[in-house]
Amino acid sequence: MSDDRQPDDVLKAAKKGQVAPFYLFYGPGEFRMERVLSALRTLLVPEAARDFNLEILYGDEPIEPEQIINKASSIPFLAQRRLIILRRTESFTADRLERFLPYLDNPSSSTCLIFISSRTNFSTKFYKKFRTEGAAVLFDELKGAQIEPWIKRTASEDFGMTLDNEACAYLHAVVGNRPRELYSELEKLHLRYGKHLRLEEVKDAVTHSRVYTVFELMDAVSTKDGASSLRILKRYLEEEDARDAPLGLISMLNRQVRLLWQAKAVLLKRGGTQEVQKKTGLSGFPAKKLVEQAPRWTEKQLKNALERLRESDDRLKSGSSPGVILETLIFSLCR
Repeated sequence: MSDDRQPDDVLKAAKKGQVAPFYLFYGPGEFRMERVLSALRTLLVPEAARDFNLEILYGDEPIEPEQIINKASSIPFLAQRRLIILRRTESFTADRLERFLPYLDNPSSSTCLIFISSRTNFSTKFYKKFRTEGAAVLFDELKGAQIEPWIKRTASEDFGMTLDNEACAYLHAVVGNRPRELYSELEKLHLRYGKHLRLEEVKDAVTHSRVYTVFELMDAVSTKDGASSLRILKRYLEEEDARDAPLGLISMLNRQVRLLWQAKAVLLKRGGTQEVQKKTGLSGFPAKKLVEQAPRWTEKQLKNALERLRESDDRLKSGSSPGVILETLIFSLCR
């Protein structure tokens, strides 16, 4: 894993004209992957030449490795480079994947061939080749301290916006670690405010968004405000695009309870906000809230909360009524 490249490194190199003849893109960070692919298309193949020099292929369609190799070996037409993207590489059997190896040993320097795989086995010859060549690119989910730098960089590069540290921390606290939703909020902020954003403007904008409703609910449950929690839950479930929300809500509540437990452990050792930041990977704003909320919970209550969340998750997956399950869950958590 330590040898695998990071997406930002691939983009930085591409902007300098340094592009490998092949890459393996893998990992759960689908939104980040699609953004990097889009950027590479723009960097490597001029729009006027894309009809001839950009191909997107699929491993679960009737196509053989030799056909892809022939395409990759072709000379670009009216451009410096060809870009070929092979999605669903995992659909090929190990034997068929090994048929790519002669090409990977001697690839065309004028083609960038990107394999995208949702399942990898680095003990096999094919996948091991990418790691050996330093061409395996891991698209992991963003975590903790990575989020706010990502928000700042994306706001600057994609929208020409600057956000101060407090604004970034607040957006992170409200939206969480989900790049797709963070990006959507940045789009709205750009349309509404333009170039430079402070905390007050971000607060005003996201208060009217769906993700803020979830943020409110996490806060209300964390402070054991049962009446507010049930009112916010009702509003959340009534939203048009919240039909698939129950399981996601269980997941977020589970994360929140675990964060409260981590903060509780720090406080019991007489630690403070700074120690909670280190323990949870959160920035100052959400860490400070945890420090305020954690004393309302005992360790036994947090343990019971996780058990209730697990039971509710099982009931939801068995097809029981989401509204009743979530109301009962919220009532028990705030009791």
